Amino acid sequence: MHASRTIRAVALFEAAKGVLIVLAGFGILALIHPDAQHRAELLVHHLHLDPASHYPGIFIAAMTRLGDARLTPLALGAAAYCAVRWIEAYGLWFERAWAEGLAALSGAIYVPFEVRGILHGHGWSAAVALAINIAVVGIMVNALLRRRARRASGSPPSPRPGDR
Repeated sequence: MHASRTIRAVALFEAAKGVLIVLAGFGILALIHPDAQHRAELLVHHLHLDPASHYPGIFIAAMTRLGDARLTPLALGAAAYCAVRWIEAYGLWFERAWAEGLAALSGAIYVPFEVRGILHGHGWSAAVALAINIAVVGIMVNALLRRRARRASGSPPSPRPGDR
């Protein structure tokens, strides 16, 4: 029962990552407007920045060049990432072996990048991300090994949540 709750916690975590991507996408879309340059200038003035200085000028120029053609690949990538996270969360919630494998693999993929981040001085945020991903990988590998051991011993599989 404890393993089931842990896996469901990971499922909620994966679903939350998908929600975060959706919210970030809507935030980006809110910035896109036919008059994006004007909005960027308003934001720079609201923050009491000099629009002629270097960084605010870069921001304003970037907003003028930001268009649908550049956003389409970003939006498609975000939608695909979100879909994978939600499909994974669904599978984990219902304790599917494929989802446990997917979660172990997707967590393990990020580990080298997070180690690199720590080595390049990204500090505590990279360390926290590394710890979370190592924990997720460990939980999923443990669940897969327990599933394999149950199959090998001939014991019936645990009832899945929702099965009666």
